[in-house]
Amino acid sequence: MAYGGPSRPWCSWFMPLSCVACIAVFVYTMYVNNCPKNLGEDRCVFHDHLGRFSFQPRSENSLFGPSTATLKKLGGLSRNLVVYDGEIYRFFSCMWLHANVIHLLTNSLAILFIGVKLEEDFGFLRIGLLYVLSGFGGGLLSCLHQDESQQTLQISVGASGALFGLLGASLSDIITNWTLYTNKCVSITMLILVIGVNMAIGFMPGIDNMAHIGGFVAGILLGFILLLRPQYGYVSGPYIAPGYELNHKKPKYQCHQKLLWVISVVVLFVW
Repeated sequence: MAYGGPSRPWCSWFMPLSCVACIAVFVYTMYVNNCPKNLGEDRCVFHDHLGRFSFQPRSENSLFGPSTATLKKLGGLSRNLVVYDGEIYRFFSCMWLHANVIHLLTNSLAILFIGVKLEEDFGFLRIGLLYVLSGFGGGLLSCLHQDESQQTLQISVGASGALFGLLGASLSDIITNWTLYTNKCVSITMLILVIGVNMAIGFMPGIDNMAHIGGFVAGILLGFILLLRPQYGYVSGPYIAPGYELNHKKPKYQCHQKLLWVISVVVLFVW
């Protein structure tokens, strides 16, 4: 994979730090939730061990987490609050909140599994930007899909949109940097399998699959824009050997890479 001289993998810190931030926010969420004070000690799950940080009753949150009211208070995404109260910040704050322990653990592990490798390949700036903007895209589609006619307030939280953005970007990376991959079919088959399984899980009750789809589409488009790599065999100026015929020099990017870049920019601008 010689393109422009020796390359070293970036040190991944943004993705691990994001997971730590999500865990810290969840702990703070449970502190604010304070189930014993609001419902009484006898109704809270694991009160004897967790005290103030104990979980809501299983009838309200079956997978060990806070109340919907607490998630709303701390920045959970709601169409009504965004449209009518102008609380745009919820598109970003909802990414760091999680509905329960299982939600937090599955998202954190998936982000580490997928995001660390991408950050090592492309650096924290590009992957961090892609992560946040994909989360915004997921929140946007989720917000548009929420039924404002329902009597109960709908709250959407979680890093799932950003996570699916990483999955979409991984697919973009394989497509746009096709010449750099050795086991192309294996790579794309495994990735499509992972995406399919996660999308299928999204159709289970209580899961906001619109956030998954919005983040995934945003991730694909952003991946075509941000994750371009010089094609195989490209050599930059400082590394060209003396006597090398410049008319044989390969261009930095292939035509399909440039075309996908332009299409993605246009689609995102229209979106």
